[in-house]
Amino acid sequence: MHQHAKETGFQRHVRACNNAVLPGGRLPFRIGGTHAGWVAPPAIEALRSFPAVLVSADSVDLTVAEALDDIALALAERGVLRRRGEPFDVCARPDLPALAQVDRGAIPFFGIRAAGVHVNGLVRRPDGLHMWVARRAGNKMLDPGKLDHIVAGGIPAGLGPLQTLIKEAGEEAAIPAELASQAVPVAAFGYAMERQEGLRRDWLYAYDLELPEDFTPQPADGEVEAFELWCVDRVFAAVRDTDDFKFNVNLVLIDLFIRLGLIAGPEAASLRAAL
Repeated sequence: MHQHAKETGFQRHVRACNNAVLPGGRLPFRIGGTHAGWVAPPAIEALRSFPAVLVSADSVDLTVAEALDDIALALAERGVLRRRGEPFDVCARPDLPALAQVDRGAIPFFGIRAAGVHVNGLVRRPDGLHMWVARRAGNKMLDPGKLDHIVAGGIPAGLGPLQTLIKEAGEEAAIPAELASQAVPVAAFGYAMERQEGLRRDWLYAYDLELPEDFTPQPADGEVEAFELWCVDRVFAAVRDTDDFKFNVNLVLIDLFIRLGLIAGPEAASLRAAL
């Protein structure tokens, strides 16, 4: 078993993903009276000119849910945010119905919660447990060149976690649907993070997918530069000692290390409580 990691190791990643102070000068963003996000002062000022938005001292209210993406498009045309070309559902909580839809690029601007899936691609070999590690393409808008899961992606409008997993597995790593569908849900957790693109309030669904030794993922849609098969000890050291993995991937890997017993005792309890 690995030695107790320094607080500056695994705990550092958990802190980094939960660095947002809420409300922190923001106002609640409400859709039809339901709290859906948090908007910062610059965003509040940008929204004042839209007839479907009512700004008060206590909240920013969208009175017409269908207007949300049109507002986001107008803001993108002004250079306030960048569109991603993917519609996402806007939900007060992951288990509640959608209040509206909006382009993925606008989600941090409104401080809306987004959901995503992350897959631990595991291979059991005679010399121990291994994991497929992806390197993000250098032209990615967010976190180019960072290490990532074999499959990871946001849940687009109208799809659930497993549907998204199967879709992303085929698109990103050429994993057949019948193999991807064997993924097992293992954890779900959220965080609130200040990022360059705005407030990230994400909810992650984590899965384990056991892959046969003779299967090799292939970059299919250009989002991944390459895949490498690492022993779990190497992944463990990279998470503990570096920032090489994309920020939220670290959280899912920490959960995996706890479940494998690589992190144990008081540190595991502390990390589990913080995830």
